[in-house]
Amino acid sequence: MAFELKQNLRLSQQLIMTPQLQQAIKLLQLSRLELVDTINQEMEENPLLEETLPDEGNEDEVHLASEDDVQSIEKQDVKIIERTEELTGEGDGREEFDWSNYLEDYGPVGVTYDRKDAEAPAWDNIITESQSLTEHLMWQMKLSPLTEEEMRVGSQIVGNLDQNGYLCATVQEVALLEKVTEEFVEAVLKKVQEFDPAGVAARDLQECLLIQARMLGVKNPVIEVIIKDHLKDLELKNYIHIARKLKIPLREVEIAVLLISNMEPKPGSMFSEEKVQSIIPDVYVVKAGDEYKIILNDDGMPRLRISNFYREVMAGLSGHGDHNEEENGKKYIRDKVQSATWLIKSIQQRQKTIYKVTESIVKFQRDFFDRGINFLKPLILRDVADDVEMHESTISRVVTNKYMHSPRGIFEMKYFFGSSIQRTSGETIASKSVKEEIRNLVSREDPKKPYSDCEIVDLLKEKGITIARRTVAKYREMMGVLPSSKRKKYF
Repeated sequence: MAFELKQNLRLSQQLIMTPQLQQAIKLLQLSRLELVDTINQEMEENPLLEETLPDEGNEDEVHLASEDDVQSIEKQDVKIIERTEELTGEGDGREEFDWSNYLEDYGPVGVTYDRKDAEAPAWDNIITESQSLTEHLMWQMKLSPLTEEEMRVGSQIVGNLDQNGYLCATVQEVALLEKVTEEFVEAVLKKVQEFDPAGVAARDLQECLLIQARMLGVKNPVIEVIIKDHLKDLELKNYIHIARKLKIPLREVEIAVLLISNMEPKPGSMFSEEKVQSIIPDVYVVKAGDEYKIILNDDGMPRLRISNFYREVMAGLSGHGDHNEEENGKKYIRDKVQSATWLIKSIQQRQKTIYKVTESIVKFQRDFFDRGINFLKPLILRDVADDVEMHESTISRVVTNKYMHSPRGIFEMKYFFGSSIQRTSGETIASKSVKEEIRNLVSREDPKKPYSDCEIVDLLKEKGITIARRTVAKYREMMGVLPSSKRKKYF
C-alpha cells in the first residue's frame, strides 16, 4: 500500500454573513418600538450619529450629507470607500458582501406621513398604567387594622397569588416561611379574602364561589349546596340531574344557577400585570379613489445623519505631532463613520422592504380591502417572496411584529397570510374567512338550541365550504367558542 501527497484545487461559493448584513437582518425583524430603542442606543454609543430636526432639511438632504461625510474623510487619508458595500475586510483582503445584490441601492423611501392628513387616525398617546392585583390588595391591606405580624403574613399571601387571584402556596408553606402557626395564617387569609375583588385569595374554584356568595349576602341554601357538591353538573349544565339529586323543582335550580353564573370564577383577571401599550402602525394603506396608497409611518422615528463634529477632530489630529496617536484617532473616526453609514443604510432598506411587501399584500388581497374579511384570499410567504423577488425568510421577518393601518382596521401584517380551504365550486377560501363564517353562524343561532359541530358543517356546505367536523371543532376552540352543550341557555 503506497502513500502519496497530492494537491487539489477546489472552487466553491459561500454566503458570508458580514457585519452590515447581520445588522440589516437584525433591524428588519425588529418591531417599531424596538427599532427606536436600537437607534437611540446607537446614538448614545456613536458620537458621530446625530438626529436632525424637521426644519433642518428633508430626508433626501440628510442621506446626501452622509455620503458627503464619507467622501470628506477620504480626503483626510482615512481608507473609507464611498459605498459601504465596497469596504474590504479587516486585513484579510476578502471583499465584503455585495449590498447592491441583496439590499439594492439606498435612497428616499415611500412618502413621509403627514399627521394633518384627513385619513390619519386620532391617536391618544397618553396612557395611564393600570394598577396590578398585588398593588390593589396591598393598598387595602395598609388601610386595614392589621398588626405588624399580620401585615407580614398577609404580604406573603398576596405575593403568592396567581394572575387569576388564586392562592398558589399552601397554608403550611406560608406558616413555615413566616414561622407562625397554621391557625394564624388561616385567620389572616380569611381577612385577605374579604378584600376586593370578591373571591380573591381562594384556594380553588369552590372556595372562590362560596366567598362571593357570602359577600353577596345570599340566603338561599341551594346555592351553597350546588357549589359544594354539584360543580361538575353545573359545568355540564345538567340542571335536571341536580334537581333530582336535591329533590327540588327545576325552577329552584335555575334561579340558583342564574345567580352563580353572575359570579366571577377568575377574580384577579380584571387586573393586568402587563403594561398597556398602544399599537403604532408601521405603514398606512389609504384609499384614494379606486386605488390604495401606501404611506410609511416615519412619525417618531429619529432622522439620522453623520455629525460634522469629526471634521474638527480630523483637523486637530492632522496637526498633532504624535503619528501613532494621529493614526489611532483616524481609525476610531473611520470605524464610527462606517458604523453610522451601515446603520443609516440598513434603516433605509428596512423601510423600502416594508413598503414593497405591503404593496404586494395589497395587490394580492385587494378584494379584502374592498369587500371585507369574507373575501380574504389564501396567501403564503412564497407568493409575496416571488412577487418582490426576495427570500421567504426575509418576508417572514418583515411581516412579524409589523402593523398596517387600513380602511378595514389595524392588522399585524402576517394576518394576511393563511392556509386555504377548497370550495365545492373549485375555488379556494382562506381559513380565516371560514373561521369568520363559523363565528357569524354561532352569533345568529338560537341560544336555547345552539348549533352542534355537525350542524355547522352542514350549514357551511350550503355556502360551498366543505370541511370535516373535527376541523370545525378545531377552529371553534381556536376562536374560544364553547361547544353547543355549554353555549346552551335554559333561561
